[in-house]
Amino acid sequence: MEKIKLFEKYNLNLTEEKLNKLNIFYSELIFYNNSFNLTAITEENEVFIKHFLDSIFPEFLIEKNSSVIDIGAGAGFPSIPLKIYRPDLNVTMIDSLNKRVNFLNDVIKKLELENISAFHARAEDFAKTSRESFDYAVVRAVAKIPTLIEYAFPLLKVGGRLLCYKGGDVEEELKQSENALKILGGVVERVEKFNLEGNSRTIVLIKKLEHTPSKYPRSKNLPKLKPL
Repeated sequence: MEKIKLFEKYNLNLTEEKLNKLNIFYSELIFYNNSFNLTAITEENEVFIKHFLDSIFPEFLIEKNSSVIDIGAGAGFPSIPLKIYRPDLNVTMIDSLNKRVNFLNDVIKKLELENISAFHARAEDFAKTSRESFDYAVVRAVAKIPTLIEYAFPLLKVGGRLLCYKGGDVEEELKQSENALKILGGVVERVEKFNLEGNSRTIVLIKKLEHTPSKYPRSKNLPKLKPL
């Protein structure tokens, strides 16, 4: 697979420098995966399509020089590929598992990335110290949309946006989100459906319209166990 041509196919200009960083990231991912079980997808072409291209493709929805928080960053998707492709972004990653955070910080150091950091924290705890601080929240493979809204909105500035990376079918989740949007003050701004090399994907862009009441997000995993 010609990687630069793959990205060009989707109107993405992947320079040699950025490709080199993605290649290093791939090597680190596979090396650590033996111990940390970071991803079930390990074949190089599959990783570039299903993780890297998938992470980067919606970058056109994020304004220049924005602050971005990746909630439940896991192995660094979408935030590390996004940061490689968009050095202008100021990125914060949080994850509840410390070994994944250690991996992310090692990757940041190895790639010599600036203005990006990873923290061992749950969203409900991080909101206590970084409330309404970010322009965008990105979330991939974490939870259903009503739960994501409750995790993300306390961290977003008024006017900020939540980008939910989803599979092809989101209609039921959008319907389930109506109450959360009403309670927390948000609106679905765009639903972008696209196909990446045969993989149906959807980005749901949700705008925060008002300040989030201090009682949110709820603790004790309630956003997942009892969504709004």
